Amino acid sequence: MHCGAKVCIICGCLLLLVYWIGFHQIYSTFNSHLQPPIQSHGCPQYPLEETIAPVKGSRHFMVAAYEDHRERRVTRIIGINNREDHQPLNCVFCCADNKLVFKEAEIDMHSDHFGFPFVTTDTLCKEEPSCNATQVTILGHGDVMEIKDVRFLPIRNQEKREDAFPYEFTVCISNLFGNYNNVLQFIQTIEVYKILGIERVLIYNTSCSPLLEKVLQYYKEEGTLEVVPWPITSFLNPSSGWNFQEHKGDLHYYGQLTTLNDCIYRNMYRTKYLLLNDIDEIIVPYQHNNLHKLMEQLAMQNPGTSVFLIENHIFPKNYFDDSKRFVLPLWKRVPGINIMEHIYREPDRKNVYNPTKMIINPRQVVQTSVHSVLKSMGRTFKVPPDVSRIVHVRVPLQGHLTKEQLHVDAKLWEYEAELIPNINKVIEKLGIVD
Repeated sequence: MHCGAKVCIICGCLLLLVYWIGFHQIYSTFNSHLQPPIQSHGCPQYPLEETIAPVKGSRHFMVAAYEDHRERRVTRIIGINNREDHQPLNCVFCCADNKLVFKEAEIDMHSDHFGFPFVTTDTLCKEEPSCNATQVTILGHGDVMEIKDVRFLPIRNQEKREDAFPYEFTVCISNLFGNYNNVLQFIQTIEVYKILGIERVLIYNTSCSPLLEKVLQYYKEEGTLEVVPWPITSFLNPSSGWNFQEHKGDLHYYGQLTTLNDCIYRNMYRTKYLLLNDIDEIIVPYQHNNLHKLMEQLAMQNPGTSVFLIENHIFPKNYFDDSKRFVLPLWKRVPGINIMEHIYREPDRKNVYNPTKMIINPRQVVQTSVHSVLKSMGRTFKVPPDVSRIVHVRVPLQGHLTKEQLHVDAKLWEYEAELIPNINKVIEKLGIVD
């Protein structure tokens, strides 16, 4: 063989070797960004405690992480995302042995967003069986090597429970905002719910008055109330309404859809039933003394049902009981609406649908909107209004009606004997008078 041929063969081999090494490095780099293997950087010692956290390099926000034991074993991260942002993301698990595992994230944007740019999102992270993760976070594909300063969410709901829940009934109050100061109605509502059998109330608080803050602290110390800070205004420009065309903003109604979904997962194994409604609404049984008896009958009559829709009925706050029976001197000194004065209910309108709120089995609901669920594993039953309805004291929807055209509905007066001293006790103990 001629020397020239040998040189060509050697050069060719060297070129192939260089090409192979280069390709291998490029592929390894690309693959590490796509889905890195297990790494032993070490887990963070201080997991994220804030309720809302931005995901670096994206328009995505994390809220909380929950292990989902149902159809498939995943960690579900409740969050908020811009609807136009479809960039791929990675889940990063912190394992029990202090190692990190990277998994490609599956993004599920909720179907209800009412036209706003940002939407409630489930980030689904497939779990590594050998990991036994305790914490998780989200990163963009381009940020997977910059793990050092990233904060992790604790993974909740790791222990599955089918019965023997700490509470039978819990209420989710989606949002307090606008320096909320409707103190009297707040106290009255909590005390009515306690009479009806509610053991726990969970509220997401963006802003409220110093006076109401004292009330929140009272019920927290009593064990009735859990308050989740909701500083949504620090990250987005949330709307104060539900319609994007009318109210504008980045996100529907201070993130109401996100807080409702988070509340479902936060209480999944803590309560048998979960009520989803606003602070000025009370789900009231009309044929039973309390919620326990109501749900006992509804569950028996409707096996396999996981969602019970309760009709909303408006009690206009501009019409008052003429007897002034509940115009009490102590209550007059507390800011807010006195719901006991408003016993006139708007009639149903022909061919007009009354919105609903819900009593749900949280273990059977995957995603919810405000007035109905989006995904669930059981049936839905609409409860007749003569069995249960929502007492909603607010501005009228049918403002043209006179008092004589409204229905008298004094259902809340049935709780008078127990309710009045309970309300007075709270007001007097806190000294919350103007």
